[in-house]
Amino acid sequence: MSTAIEVRDLTKRYRHGPQALAGVSLEVATGEIYSLLGRNGSGKTTSVRILTGLTEPTTGTVEVLGADIVTDRRRVQRQIGVTLQEAALDDVLTGREVLVMVGRLVGMSGRRARGRADDLLERFGLEQVAHRQVGTYSGGTRRRLDIAASLVRVPKILFLDEPTTGLDPQSRRALWDEILRLRSCHGMTVLLTTQYLEEAQALADRIAVLHTGRVVARGTPEALRRAHGSRNLTARVGDTGGPGVAALDRLNGHAHLIDGVLTVNLPEDVAAGRIVTELEAAGIALTDLEIRRDSLEDVFLRLTATQPAVTAARTEVST
Repeated sequence: MSTAIEVRDLTKRYRHGPQALAGVSLEVATGEIYSLLGRNGSGKTTSVRILTGLTEPTTGTVEVLGADIVTDRRRVQRQIGVTLQEAALDDVLTGREVLVMVGRLVGMSGRRARGRADDLLERFGLEQVAHRQVGTYSGGTRRRLDIAASLVRVPKILFLDEPTTGLDPQSRRALWDEILRLRSCHGMTVLLTTQYLEEAQALADRIAVLHTGRVVARGTPEALRRAHGSRNLTARVGDTGGPGVAALDRLNGHAHLIDGVLTVNLPEDVAAGRIVTELEAAGIALTDLEIRRDSLEDVFLRLTATQPAVTAARTEVST
């Protein structure tokens, strides 16, 4: 599988501010949906601005579609689509005029630009506001138009910086469907930044978790859960006296009992059935038994806690 984006030891330090990126490295495969997941201030937007040639890195190398983003910026920008957090739209033009203008700027004939505009207006549910000035649009409607504008010329790579911020749930789902369709129909590579766990899990083939300008973990959503999460068995217990206490003691630090609810942390190499059998053999009656693996949200909160990131977590994990 070919590589669409390759980033090595990327750093960015602003003259009058903190270091935004501190040694970010990642690879995005052609046709992949890749998510940069992080809290506000983690470095997501700075990364997108560098990858699209809008900001120069302090150090490090970035290749997009085989070209260096610093020395061959225009070549790259002719082949990508970008939607940033702040929509850059002319408030005086109508929605349709914006899309037609973008089409003409990228070299389309008038007829083709108008046809493409109509197609995108329909796809993003903008037909009813197509002839209104953009300045009259709500925030969510402006967002949909901005994303549509980035797709006038079907790009090889689509960069979306927190694209669903401000969208209602129905519009958010529609955009998810469109992103998946673009990958399915056009083989498009998508790099998506988000702070929504549900969004990353629904769309991304792989995720890089950014924290204070560093990649602290990367892999598929399921691999991240396995590598950085935990499994827990919970159950209500009966009398824990006598042999039952000894059985619980043998679980050492893997278990705790609070108000009659037993929680046992299960390492990957320990079968839940073995624990249940041992407890029941010791005379501990178990009810309401449940085995739960940490969600991606649990993992994300653990990885982006306020303590310094663990260097060992930077390795890629796979299923």
